[in-house]
Amino acid sequence: MTRQFSRRSVLGAGGAIVGGVALGTRSAEATGLWQSDLVRYDARYRLVYREDGEGNRIPDFSHAGYHHGDRPIPHVRTVKTVRPVEGDNTAHLQAALDEVGALPLARRGAVLLAPGNYPVAGTLRVNRSGVVLRGSGDGADPRRDTIIQATGNTPVARDVVVLGGGGPAGGWRGEVPGTRTDITSDWVKVGARSFEVADASGLRRGDNIVMIHPCTEAWLAAVDHGGTATDAGWTVDSQPITYNRRITGIRGTTVTVDVPVFEHLRRDRAQSYLYVWDRAGLVTEVGVEKLRIDIQFAGDPDVDEAHAWVAVKVRQVEDAWVRDSTFLHFAKAGVETTEATRVTVRDCSALDPASVVTGGLRYNFNCEAFSQQVLFVDCHATKARHAFISNGASSASGIVFLRGTSVGALASSEGHRRWSQGLLWDNFVDREPKVDLVLGIYNRGDYGTGHGWATSHSVGWNCDTGAAQLVVQKPPTAQNYAIGCRGVITGDGPFEQPAGYIEGANRPGLFPRSLYQAQYLDRQR
Repeated sequence: MTRQFSRRSVLGAGGAIVGGVALGTRSAEATGLWQSDLVRYDARYRLVYREDGEGNRIPDFSHAGYHHGDRPIPHVRTVKTVRPVEGDNTAHLQAALDEVGALPLARRGAVLLAPGNYPVAGTLRVNRSGVVLRGSGDGADPRRDTIIQATGNTPVARDVVVLGGGGPAGGWRGEVPGTRTDITSDWVKVGARSFEVADASGLRRGDNIVMIHPCTEAWLAAVDHGGTATDAGWTVDSQPITYNRRITGIRGTTVTVDVPVFEHLRRDRAQSYLYVWDRAGLVTEVGVEKLRIDIQFAGDPDVDEAHAWVAVKVRQVEDAWVRDSTFLHFAKAGVETTEATRVTVRDCSALDPASVVTGGLRYNFNCEAFSQQVLFVDCHATKARHAFISNGASSASGIVFLRGTSVGALASSEGHRRWSQGLLWDNFVDREPKVDLVLGIYNRGDYGTGHGWATSHSVGWNCDTGAAQLVVQKPPTAQNYAIGCRGVITGDGPFEQPAGYIEGANRPGLFPRSLYQAQYLDRQR
């Protein structure tokens, strides 16, 4: 199994010495390092987690990304090379993508765009498994880089590239007949991977299942109907908690899945159930690489939004990637995911949005509904309203923002609305913001349309917000965390709620430096 992170990358250059600290041969204080009370190394050099009195614990985020991070993103072979033509290149490029997509799966690969400017007035669709859209570089020089110039506004507010399926939004609803069964465990705790079911006879190891915790009146009452301040509370059926998982083991009526749950599933609040998903319309093993998308606009960048809104939309995919690319002048997002599982976005920049500065826009790296196990690594945002955000409500979870940087933020990176779960900002850095609050793990009350509790069981780990605020608050039935973060770390948000768990604020030396990388390495042992 190929590891994407080494022990040295997690422990630092003095890995052996640090390992000695974890094993108790030296005191952490002597090295200037310290460990969280909630997740730390034991004498066997394994991570151990502490629950609070409500059963809350920090989840394991290590399954995010392409193939859970267990395989490196491949460099697929180039099958076809194209060069720019005069005028609109939409049909020209789509024909090349369709030609490669029509090949037998084993013969598919990358469509390589030679250096140059490619005006594109429509949408490019990478909608067949095994196809990659690859440029020659993401810089601004057409002599050596690939620059897709998105022109016009037809259709209005379009996506420039759609990576994945093109069918109607399904929300993983395709149910294989005869496979639905109730989850009978009284309490599947956050972080758990195994549970009891009423009938496992219709299930097999390797099945792709969908787990649903219905949004009942009992659950709503437990979470203060969303904590929506002056707005109406959330309603029955409005926020079902949904997970996309694989079965890794069945023993009698005990089912084990590949990724833990990021919320408590309690039968006294809702009867959860699962079914095998038919995977209809799903596209796999697709990517966008090494290109620049420059969306053309006219006039004032803080006014004009009559142009393409999203540079790359990742939808109806499993095991996909976007890497080594730059996106400019979008109205909504540089990269946006929806109905997307096990996706890696690496070494990408989403810069200088062009739009009115208002709600629904300038979400530079954005996860919408049914986004799960999505990993953003070393991505950079400028002039964002919400640079690194989950806007996917209760169907979005297991999202990691690793070493993300934001400059000139106009609002906070955050869980945005309606109970996204299991978000991790790991070594996030924000500089030169235009606002006081730049990372929100909190309640949004009557912001938007009853956003309320925006996220649960989410973590800021070793983040740096400079002179600005990181707000962390505790939802009912759940917890949020800020550990080893630097800046103004507080529970005082725009809506009064209990403070979340704050540990080691402005204290240097948090060990391990990266929670995600430490959890990933621990899972490989």
